[in-house]
Amino acid sequence: MILNFLKSKGNKKQKVILLGSGALSIGQAGEFDYSGSQAVKALQEENLEVIVVNPNIASVQTNKDIDKKVYLYPVTPFWVTKVIEKEKPVGIISSFGGQTALNCVIDLYKSGVLQKYGVEVLGTSVNSLEMSENRDLFAAKMKEINVPIPASKAVSTVKEALKVAEEIGYPVITRSAFALGGLGSGLAENKEKLEQLASAALMSVPQILIEKSLYGWKEIEYEVMRDRQGNCITICNMENFDPMGIHTGDSIVVAPCQTIDNIENNMLRDTAIKIVHNIGVIGECNVQFALSPYTKEFYVIEINARLSRSSALASKATGYPIAYIAAKVVSGFNLLELKNPVTQTTSAFYEPSLDYVTLKVPRWDLTKFTGVSKLLGTQMKSVGEVMAIGRNFCEITQKAIRMVNENDEGITTGIFKNATKKELEYEIANPTNLRLFAIYEAFKRGYSIDKISDLSKISKWFLAHVKHLADTENELVELIRKSKTKTVYDTFNNLGKEYIRNLKKLGFSDYQLVKFFLTVKEPNKKHTQKEIKKLSLEIRKLRKKLNIVPVVKQIDTTSAEYPTSSNYLYLSYDGTHNDIELTKKNSGIITLGSGSYRIGSSCEFDWCSVMTSKYFKTKRADSIIINCNPETVSTDFSTSNRLYFEELSFERVLDIVDIEKPKGVIACMGGQNPNNLIPSLNDAKVKILGHSAKTVDMAEDRNKFSALLDKMGIDQPEWISATSRKEIDEFINRVGYPVLIRPSFVLSGTLMNVAGDEKSRTITL
Repeated sequence: MILNFLKSKGNKKQKVILLGSGALSIGQAGEFDYSGSQAVKALQEENLEVIVVNPNIASVQTNKDIDKKVYLYPVTPFWVTKVIEKEKPVGIISSFGGQTALNCVIDLYKSGVLQKYGVEVLGTSVNSLEMSENRDLFAAKMKEINVPIPASKAVSTVKEALKVAEEIGYPVITRSAFALGGLGSGLAENKEKLEQLASAALMSVPQILIEKSLYGWKEIEYEVMRDRQGNCITICNMENFDPMGIHTGDSIVVAPCQTIDNIENNMLRDTAIKIVHNIGVIGECNVQFALSPYTKEFYVIEINARLSRSSALASKATGYPIAYIAAKVVSGFNLLELKNPVTQTTSAFYEPSLDYVTLKVPRWDLTKFTGVSKLLGTQMKSVGEVMAIGRNFCEITQKAIRMVNENDEGITTGIFKNATKKELEYEIANPTNLRLFAIYEAFKRGYSIDKISDLSKISKWFLAHVKHLADTENELVELIRKSKTKTVYDTFNNLGKEYIRNLKKLGFSDYQLVKFFLTVKEPNKKHTQKEIKKLSLEIRKLRKKLNIVPVVKQIDTTSAEYPTSSNYLYLSYDGTHNDIELTKKNSGIITLGSGSYRIGSSCEFDWCSVMTSKYFKTKRADSIIINCNPETVSTDFSTSNRLYFEELSFERVLDIVDIEKPKGVIACMGGQNPNNLIPSLNDAKVKILGHSAKTVDMAEDRNKFSALLDKMGIDQPEWISATSRKEIDEFINRVGYPVLIRPSFVLSGTLMNVAGDEKSRTITL
């Protein structure tokens, strides 16, 4: 039951402050809007007035609502103290606002502000939070309970860091205390590198940890939930595709773990629960381990006694709403009293059981910056992520790569087609955001799994699946080459029903299959995306004739052991039947979400999608959302009547339109990504609600937009749409410098630059 001091007295509702995360940043983004919004909902259900402190106006949690006040103030001790003085809350919650909120509540406690105003910290105590954040205290606690940790020592000066490294032996890892996204961390192979890393880190944090390097070991994470009574479960385990040495936020992550056995799973699970019990966590916590790929040896790396990006991922991967349950737990409920609202049948004390697999792939925007290193390490660089759900690892790998790159080519894009052997092997051994594509190209060229594993330290289990995709592509291309048919339809029809079905089970899109065909049959001809999409409809026509269509599967967290009314769905070709039966058709309205966050397209578009969905729900129209971003409120099960956690691709949206037969599709609420789908969907006779294809084309096409301005008598700078250097030179000679150079159909100024002279123009082009 809810804690006594939180219970409302008469007509007076008790007030609780919920700290948000503030502005989005690398390592602290939309996942805290999701967790904070879940927390608000859970607390309001207990008749509490929630006081949100968060200056991020683009977030859902800062919406005006009954029983909620919002202060658009910085999440700092000074401003939160002002709110406490005015509102006089009985409690404060920091675990839903990331590192910013956590640091703030620790400062408020240490300064005596919370004690002065009688404000209780709900959830994990400040002493326990400090133990999880302070590297020395954490190491001492782990030794006390006999949990292995890497040889390490916390230091506060560069001189101390160098001394400790000599004792441990190079290479070493540096880790910052009280920091997010791996800020200030790195791998030091020698004294010079350590001096550089330590100097930079100690400029922003008071303490760093010098730790034995475990580069090449497996990185495993467990999401744990514990209540005040000591009831404790592990919600999910996750495994990094990349070995230790790359920040989890920059790694491909699979859930549940695929390469550990039952003994290893129970060993790490029991240890995670032991740690959480002994630190005294109340609510959610994630525990990160390094596991030897050769023995049962392991070390605990760190814990986060708060919600994180990993917990948002685990929520969407399992269908267990971690933030919602955690908010109930910190307010006093025990897990046995609560039900999982997704299934509406199982207890919150039930550990999820999955009959599917999920894959998270990060998104980077490194091309927007000049001079930035693309190498990945212990400091996080990604600005967003996607998650794919499917029935086999090959399927979700293809889906996730298409989701994050927002094209239909997936892993087969051919980025390293012209790379030399030396360039390819360097890319595999020195990971960047493009390493997976290099691995795929290497397998296409005949590299062995052992060779790639030696270069990358990636588990052979993962590599075997990537190799299977590359081998399948090589086989298919050869079959197309031998085929005497001239059309896409006839060529694939001759391959046979089961062969096509297998290609779809492995996650190949219709677009990819057309690209393979054109690469073989018309190698010297360039084809536009529009032309390829039009040809992909021929494969779609053939598939539907052969009854090769995806089935709708349900996320129920119980592997179908119990009946569920879950509206959380995904599509797969690796299945024989639909998990749901739609009784109402032609009544739903589909809203397309924004996909992965990136610079220029962030939680503001998630806010738009959520508000659109809520509006239609109030109008008693079936609201359907398609999105693939696990950080968002729009991919929460309660935001829509049906959630398809799926690709925002032409093919997949058409699949869902075929299933739902909706009144229409809204594509103008999710930013540039769904907006780009409007012309193709319109050509496929899908009813577009809101901005029409004609309107979007007029806004996006510079020639048409310019003609409109001329017609309306609105001044505009002189410009040309150039396709050659000669045209550019002639234009610059006429108008002079400076000039703005930018591509069409891009978001947030991607590849846009100002050229002030001949030199800068040459660099820009």
